[in-house]
Amino acid sequence: MLDSLRQPIETGEAIVARANAHVRFPARFQLVAAMNPCRCGYLSDPAQACARAPKCAQEYQSRISGPLFDRIDIHVEVPGVSASDLSLPPPAEGSAEVSARIAAARDIQRARYEECGLRVNAEAEGQLLDRVATPEPAGAELLTKAADAMKLTARGYHRVLRVARTIADLAASDGVKRIHIAEALSFRRLTHLR
Repeated sequence: MLDSLRQPIETGEAIVARANAHVRFPARFQLVAAMNPCRCGYLSDPAQACARAPKCAQEYQSRISGPLFDRIDIHVEVPGVSASDLSLPPPAEGSAEVSARIAAARDIQRARYEECGLRVNAEAEGQLLDRVATPEPAGAELLTKAADAMKLTARGYHRVLRVARTIADLAASDGVKRIHIAEALSFRRLTHLR
C-alpha cells in the first residue's frame, strides 16, 4: 500500500487507470513521516535494549521498500527525549527567526523559477537542475565520491542536489558550496536496512 505513494511523490500526480480511461489528478504534496527503528522502538535506547536486535530492526524496516526510501529527501534520526532534556533552555534560534529564513529562501526560489512556471527547488529537473544546483568543484568532488561510497541511485544523486540548493538558499548563498553538499548528504539514508 505504501508503495502506491511512489508515483505521486515522483511525478506530482496520481493516475487512476480503469478499463475505459486513465484519469490524472494533481498530487503534489509534502510527505512527513515517522517510524520507530524497530517493532519495540528501543533499538538505539541505551536504557532499554531491544531484545531481538538487529533482526527486529531488519524485519520492521523492511516493511518500507528501498525505492520508497529513495524518494524521501531527508531522513533524520531523532533520539528519545529524557526528562533532563525537557529542562534545557530553548534553542538560540526561535520559530520566528526560522520562519523568516524559510520565507526568504522561498522568495529566492520563486524569483529563480518565475519564468519556468516552477515554485521550488524540488520541482527542478534535468538541465535546469544542473544550471541552478551545480556545486563548486570541491562540492562536486565530494558528491561524486559520496555517490559511489553510499551507492546513490541517479534519483538519490539529484535529490541531494535539490536539498543542497535549498540549504544554500536558506544560507542566502549564491552558489552551492561543499558544506551544503555535505549537509544534504548527511540527510540521506546510508542503507535501506540498518
